[in-house]
Amino acid sequence: MTFSSNPPTLSDVADAAGVSPATISRYFSNPSTVAAKTAERIRQAVLETGYTPNKVAGSLASNKSQLVSVLVPQLAPSLFMETIESLVQRLSKAGMIVTVGVTEFDKKHTEELVMAALAYRAKAVILTGDINDEVKKFVRQSNTTAIEIWDIPEDPVNFAVGFSHHEIGVQLADFIKNRGYVRPHFVIADGPRGQKRREGFNQRWQDLGGDDCTESLLPRAMKYSYARGIFADLLRMDERPDVVVCNSDWLAQGLIIEASYHNLRVPDDIAIIGFGNSALCSEMRPSITSVDIDGEKIADRIIQLLEQHDKRESTEQRNYDTGFRIIVRESA
Repeated sequence: MTFSSNPPTLSDVADAAGVSPATISRYFSNPSTVAAKTAERIRQAVLETGYTPNKVAGSLASNKSQLVSVLVPQLAPSLFMETIESLVQRLSKAGMIVTVGVTEFDKKHTEELVMAALAYRAKAVILTGDINDEVKKFVRQSNTTAIEIWDIPEDPVNFAVGFSHHEIGVQLADFIKNRGYVRPHFVIADGPRGQKRREGFNQRWQDLGGDDCTESLLPRAMKYSYARGIFADLLRMDERPDVVVCNSDWLAQGLIIEASYHNLRVPDDIAIIGFGNSALCSEMRPSITSVDIDGEKIADRIIQLLEQHDKRESTEQRNYDTGFRIIVRESA
C-alpha cells in the first residue's frame, strides 16, 4: 500500500470544478449558499480528486470547533450508556463530531482527558466525574464548555444537567414504606452519587420510623458477578431483608437470577429495585422496578446549552434538573 505525499488541495478541486477556491469553501461550510448545478460540479470534482477538507485547520482559523468530548467511567456494564447513546445520536444529528473517552473512575485520567480536549479546542466536554480546581480554571478560561451530567453539584465548572441523588433516596424510602416493606437492604457504589442516595434514603427512612437498614458497599466499577457475593451475604443474615435497593439494573438482574437459583420468589420472598431503567428492566421476568433517568431530556438540554454558546447568549442559570421517576414493575 502506498500513500500520497501530495494529497489533493482545495485549489485542485476548484480547478477541476471550474470555480474559485472561495466557492469550494462555501460548499463545505454552508452548502445551501451554492447553486445546485455548481454544487453538483463540485461534488464530482471532489470525487475525482479524492479531496477531503481539513476541519482542524478550519476550526483553528474560525476559533470554532464541532468536536465534543464525552467522558464516561466505563462502557459496559454501565449506568450511563443509554444516556450516552441518546446524547451521541443527537449531537451527531446537530453536526457535531463526538469522541468518547473512558476514565475508569480515575480522577487523574479524567483531568488528562479534559486537558486533551482543551488542547484540541473542543466545543464541549461532557463528563460525569470531578476535576480539581486547577483544571476547572483552565476550562473556564478556554472557549470550551464543560457540562457535568448525572448530578447537580453546588459549583459546576460551567453547567450541570442532571438530578438530585439525595432526593432519589428520599423517594425510594417513601416508595418502600408505602409498599409495606420493613427490612430494606441498600446496595451502593463507593462514590459520591451513591453516598448521596444512601444519605437521603436513611434520613427519610428514619423519619418514617424505620429501623436502620443493612447495606453493601461495592467498588465503583460495576461487575455483574458482584450479585452472587451480595446474595450470599443476604442469605447469611439472621433476618433476611424483604427488599433490596440496587445501584444498577445490572445488579438487580443478577440478584433476581440468584434468588431463582436459591428457590426464592421475587417479589414474594424478596423484592428487588434497580437503578437506571435500562431496556432489560421491561424484558426480564419478573420485570424490574427501577429509577428512570430521562437520557433524552439530558441530551436535549445539552444541545440547547451548546446552541446558546454558539450564539453567545449568556445565562445565569448553571444547574438544570431533569428529574427522575420510579417505574413500578413486577420485582417490587
